[in-house]
Amino acid sequence: MKVDPRKFQQFVLDAGLVDEKKFLKAKQESEKSGKSVGEILVAHGCIAEKELAKIEAYILGVPFINLEDETIPLNILKIIPESIARAHNIVAFNKKDNSLEVAMLDPDDLVTVDSIKKTSPGFKILIRLTNPESIKSALSQYHESMEADFGVLIKDGGDIKHIEEKSGSNEQEAEKDLKKAAQEVSVIRVVDTLLKHAILQRASDVHIEPLEKEVIVRYRIDGILHDVMVLPISTAPGIVARIKVLSNLKLDEHRLPQDGRFKIETEDFKYSVRVSVLPVLNGEKIVMRMLSEDRSSHTLEDLGFVGGSLIKVRDNLLKTTGMVLITGPTGSGKTTTLYAMMEILNTPKVNISTIEDPVEYRMPRINQTQVNEKIDLTFASGLRALVRQDPNIIMVGEIRDGETADLAINAALTGHLVLSTLHTTSAGGAIPRMIDMGSEPFLLSSTINVIIGQRLVRKFYGGKEKYKLKKEDIKNLQKYCDLDDIAKMLKEEKILSPKDTIRDLELFRPKSSKDAPSGYKGRIGIFEVLVVNDAIKTLINRKAPTTEITAQAIKDGMRTMIEDGFIKAAKGLTSIEEVLRVIME
Repeated sequence: MKVDPRKFQQFVLDAGLVDEKKFLKAKQESEKSGKSVGEILVAHGCIAEKELAKIEAYILGVPFINLEDETIPLNILKIIPESIARAHNIVAFNKKDNSLEVAMLDPDDLVTVDSIKKTSPGFKILIRLTNPESIKSALSQYHESMEADFGVLIKDGGDIKHIEEKSGSNEQEAEKDLKKAAQEVSVIRVVDTLLKHAILQRASDVHIEPLEKEVIVRYRIDGILHDVMVLPISTAPGIVARIKVLSNLKLDEHRLPQDGRFKIETEDFKYSVRVSVLPVLNGEKIVMRMLSEDRSSHTLEDLGFVGGSLIKVRDNLLKTTGMVLITGPTGSGKTTTLYAMMEILNTPKVNISTIEDPVEYRMPRINQTQVNEKIDLTFASGLRALVRQDPNIIMVGEIRDGETADLAINAALTGHLVLSTLHTTSAGGAIPRMIDMGSEPFLLSSTINVIIGQRLVRKFYGGKEKYKLKKEDIKNLQKYCDLDDIAKMLKEEKILSPKDTIRDLELFRPKSSKDAPSGYKGRIGIFEVLVVNDAIKTLINRKAPTTEITAQAIKDGMRTMIEDGFIKAAKGLTSIEEVLRVIME
């Protein structure tokens, strides 16, 4: 049932959707790349993806269905198991008598259709063609109701009441009871479901917090914490025990914090989960950091670097010695930026070695070392060893103390390119921070090439609403930035015309949708790139404060994070409110 290329060409040209010249160019590109002509036309913006699916459906004689705004009853959706639906891009959306309508991207996939017939005997399968966005929307409905997945467990505690922690006559009995609780089917189901939904909702962290009478589960999605579930307090001991078993932690230790990790692997995804257990007033709080091992590599452009900032970063990555520092608070995407840089630098001609805590993503041809303080493998001791491994490039996950800072500086002085991160609020604050840790100013001015400050802002998803700044908006924004400078910058970017003022600028607010109730989904970086030139070196040598260093960098052409955020807001990628939120945090 593949679309006949000749019929496709005839239809597209006869309908006047694409002119012949563009079509032939796409056809030539198709022959070289192996992609279909339709895919090439969509990539070039000649045809919308939805229109392509409709054209193919018409040529094949298969009805087209759009499920983007459809709510599928859960009992129908779950006729096809979620794992099969995701693996083969097929969903059940309608049932009438003994007929089951299924939407799919590849009507040729008859093996999957036969498999569904076998698992759901008695149904006549009616195939409908759809587009990727439609399938994505339908698949998201598998996890829209967590209560449906938990069923009776959430409703009234169900069969979970028997997992309450028992008071054994001694520590051995107590541990035995906890092990038994961790192996209960109901507890395993609860933990597995919480993790599955965290992955499907792209959560970076899962918080499990015991209160006096209940357990609150929260997910951090795109940097914001959301309450997702309330569980009976009786579930707490079993859930904690289950996660401790998975993480190889001490079951009977309830007074001290513990850290561990485990992996989740299915046909659809691979995740490494970092676990932190902390004693609190009502029991033990668990935070799990979710790290995808199927992470696709990012380019600097993907992360949000543009224009002059991108050029400055690329130029400094071409240098063979010195330091590149990335600053920002926890969760601002510093490690992702480091990995994007290593993707650029990772060639057979260089030896790249890292010391990290933790190793978040595995990279081929890069020698990655995990910090282990229990055996005295710290950033400092690991860095000492790395220097003896004949590296060209060294990545230090974080500079936390004076010893690590001194070793990183010495590595940069002795002919290595050193990449690292630092916890400061701005690029300009990195220098005073290093000096506070005991680093000599003359060594810093000799080794640091560039400092990048960054934050992550949420991106619009779906519709957005246009508006212009009012008098009170301008008055509020003037507290955080110079709007005359912003207007000048927007004119340079050709976002504002030469005669326009900031009042003429069109900005956007998010619109709520089914897939993104907040109107946001995914994140992009806002950056400031401080190049250490002669003027900055002079300030470093005389231990100038952060404000003076930042002022000089702006004078030399540095675009601040708020300015970078303003440009991204003016381009319709995010909102001014979102930029101010992350800057103020």
